Amino acid sequence: MSRTRIKFCGLTRAEDIDAAVALGVDAIGLIFAARSPRRLDLDAAVALRLRVPPFVAVVALVMDEELTRVRAILERVRPDLIQFHGAEPETDCRGFGHRYLKAVPMGEGSEAEAFMARYPSAAGFVLDSHALGQPGGSGHGFDWSRWPARSGRSLLLAGGLGPHNVGEAVRRLRPYAVDVSSGIESAPGIKDAARMQQFIDEVRRADSQPD
Repeated sequence: MSRTRIKFCGLTRAEDIDAAVALGVDAIGLIFAARSPRRLDLDAAVALRLRVPPFVAVVALVMDEELTRVRAILERVRPDLIQFHGAEPETDCRGFGHRYLKAVPMGEGSEAEAFMARYPSAAGFVLDSHALGQPGGSGHGFDWSRWPARSGRSLLLAGGLGPHNVGEAVRRLRPYAVDVSSGIESAPGIKDAARMQQFIDEVRRADSQPD
């Protein structure tokens, strides 16, 4: 039986961090992208990061951020991974000497395999429904038939996931991880405890079932 990793992204409140940790998530995403309604300033992010215990990964999401700003995030927040969500070139992504994820824009018909080939140093890829240059967290999905069948890389499925469809997604695609933000919210940046629990339950149920 495989175990799908789970990332809750866009957390902005201490109580949501605590609930996510208690539910057993593998990773928590803190957003610094200027265009996101879930954006955190550095002081708030540091306070939230301090609530995350060992063995739960913290991912800092940035989008076309100035290099000095990214360095400040790395120095103060000390995330386990940084997620580049914009048009950052591979040289910039690896230039920080930090493990990173690269978001793959699936909303404009781009070929995932060709896009990923441009980032050989990435630790993994987040396949999301946004178009290139657009933020994620829209609550919309993409055509799962475009999922790379045998990439040999760690792939995270994002975009439009929630308790209503994540089980089907896991059974069909068997991603390394699933990444959810708006699908477990009552409002942008405000997570709903019941939806968080339901999402976890659906992933674990799918993990125990055949494809």
